[in-house]
Amino acid sequence: MRRLVYGLGRSGLGVLGYLHRHGLSARFYDDQLKPDEAGQAQALGFEQEPDPTPGTYDEVIAAPGVPIQHDRLQALRAGGAEVIGEAELVYRHSKTPLIGITGTAGKTSCTLFTGHFLRALGFKALEGGNIDPPLASVVDEAEVVAVEMSSFQLERTRHFRPRVAVLLLLGVDHLDRHGSLEAYHAAKLNLIRNLTAQDALVYNARDPKILAAIEGNPAQRYPFEPHSDPRETNLNAALQAALAYAHIVGREQPERVLALEATSAALEPFRASAPRPEARYEIFARIGQLQFIDDSIATRLDSVRTALEAAPPPVAWILGGVDKGAPVEELREVVARKVRLILAIGRDGSRLAAPFKNLVEVVQISEPNGRKALEQAVIESVQRLTSGSVLLAPLATSFDQFKDYKERSKVFREVVFNMGGIRG
Repeated sequence: MRRLVYGLGRSGLGVLGYLHRHGLSARFYDDQLKPDEAGQAQALGFEQEPDPTPGTYDEVIAAPGVPIQHDRLQALRAGGAEVIGEAELVYRHSKTPLIGITGTAGKTSCTLFTGHFLRALGFKALEGGNIDPPLASVVDEAEVVAVEMSSFQLERTRHFRPRVAVLLLLGVDHLDRHGSLEAYHAAKLNLIRNLTAQDALVYNARDPKILAAIEGNPAQRYPFEPHSDPRETNLNAALQAALAYAHIVGREQPERVLALEATSAALEPFRASAPRPEARYEIFARIGQLQFIDDSIATRLDSVRTALEAAPPPVAWILGGVDKGAPVEELREVVARKVRLILAIGRDGSRLAAPFKNLVEVVQISEPNGRKALEQAVIESVQRLTSGSVLLAPLATSFDQFKDYKERSKVFREVVFNMGGIRG
């Protein structure tokens, strides 16, 4: 088969490593090829494709960062190539069972928690996919893999069939990429398209869009209840995912006694030791009676709504960065109930805060330096509130002032501790 890996980076290099281990041939191409990545690919024995020509390839494995409507991809598809992604490739060539996890919010936490619970049940489980490492890098080393799956990855699946599919939430995100909310949801729901009665479907029992989407799906159902604390919601989902997989194994491999006997009660003691992913909703410090909450990864509307609902009132909400185009006015009701003060930082902070100016006090912080902007936001919060919480849930990406959301989280925590914050 004539095969092309389109796009390197973390995912593309992971795919090349997988192809190398499986003895599968390919060439590689990247619109913005980096010399070090080209060197890594060539060290594995793969040759660069200088200019992909339609009709030259049978299969194109495109990195998730390459839009499905990219001109070159469309031309290659028109020339007869099948365009797939990493997950589809792995599904076709590896027998390792996969637990696919998707949703507008909570994917990373749920994936890590699922791996944690699976190991507690005695499985050799690893995590991969949209988080590091890529699925292709770990699938051959595990008995089962918990896979975080973004809409970018799911939109290029065809036959992909996880043994357990987890649907956390169908909200609003990536409209710039998919073009419409319907197309975004359709990509997400590719996760459950090929499930059979031998598979399991873990789903949010309170999401009406999910409930409508799963109607008629033949998979065995494992509902979970959302919680006001996002961490607890994701733990609930992960526990159900681990149990669902254990039950499948117990039926198909009755000699696995531990799997047969798996129960929620058996896993409950392991909730406390579940990992704490960086920059996800966490009350990490206090100054007097004022609590500080880091949810730097909350760039999506639904994630921010969840964080605002969970934060102890009155809330000083730090928002801003690079706007992703979400309909922020949909948050007016929760802002009116929970928020007393908005601290608007970053390039688009003022625009993001505009729909709330007639509801709460808005302080515009025009400082371009990210650290100094967060310092000012914390100072303003402490001066105005003596109790409640200060919530960093930016509703925007970080690239105007920080390297990424993790650096934004790190700086926020440093600022709070430097101002006398006490852990806990």
